[in-house]
Amino acid sequence: MSDHICNICQNLDDDLKTIESEFSNILKISERSIVCISACLKELKDFVSQNKFPNQEAEILFFKETKPAIYSKLIYFIKIFNIESKRPNGSDESQKRYLQNELNKLEKFFAENLEFYQYMRNKLVYLDDKYFVRGKYDLHLYLDTFYFDADPAFSTSHDFKVAKILANDLLCVYLKTELALIDRKEFKRTDQVRKSKYAWTDPKIALVELIYALQACNSINNGLIDIKEIALFVEAVFDIDLGDFYRTYLEIKQRQNPSKFLDALKTALLKKIEQDDEHPR
Repeated sequence: MSDHICNICQNLDDDLKTIESEFSNILKISERSIVCISACLKELKDFVSQNKFPNQEAEILFFKETKPAIYSKLIYFIKIFNIESKRPNGSDESQKRYLQNELNKLEKFFAENLEFYQYMRNKLVYLDDKYFVRGKYDLHLYLDTFYFDADPAFSTSHDFKVAKILANDLLCVYLKTELALIDRKEFKRTDQVRKSKYAWTDPKIALVELIYALQACNSINNGLIDIKEIALFVEAVFDIDLGDFYRTYLEIKQRQNPSKFLDALKTALLKKIEQDDEHPR
């Protein structure tokens, strides 16, 4: 059963990558992706309704991770389509206000669901049999009204909320990236960026890892600076375009070793100190 579900998920990932490579317009990408994901969810729903999970652990895994991972993409692209369809064509400032307002909505959802966010972020499991098993729900566990309209054969009390959290993470990256693009354009327009003689020669992902570490350590302005400002400054110093650094940070978080570059820096420094001690000048 799990192999077939994995194949369905893999086929969806391949289809979404194909769509992204074929189109550059975000509205067209969203529109095609919504159709593709909807078809995938229908296929999953039909399969789950016709086959039993081998045990409760498998059912929990599906409704805690597999289905939300796919459903979150549907929520994400629907939201992107709506946001971009209504995005103002006016000044940069009006666009920034519009995008920031969308970000504020995500913050509100986070605040309203903080307890469940913490449950998921800390990888807790003690309520999994209530959250992610069909036919089991507790009115005291802050149910969405959506649950009572959902198909009980393909829904649990909290799988939609997990999908919403995952979708919001993606939306947050998208909105912050769009805001950064506007700021980058304004930064260049003020002629603050000049050709630099210094070049960053390591991969861009290493530089993104470094700037996030600097912010985490409050190394610049005692931490009273946004990651976007640090990125713009570093881009100017090294005459480099870091691209979608928010998404790059997500990739860093998901790596087996998130501090790969920082570890390499430490190793290189300790090696240099050792060599200097062995061969003092």
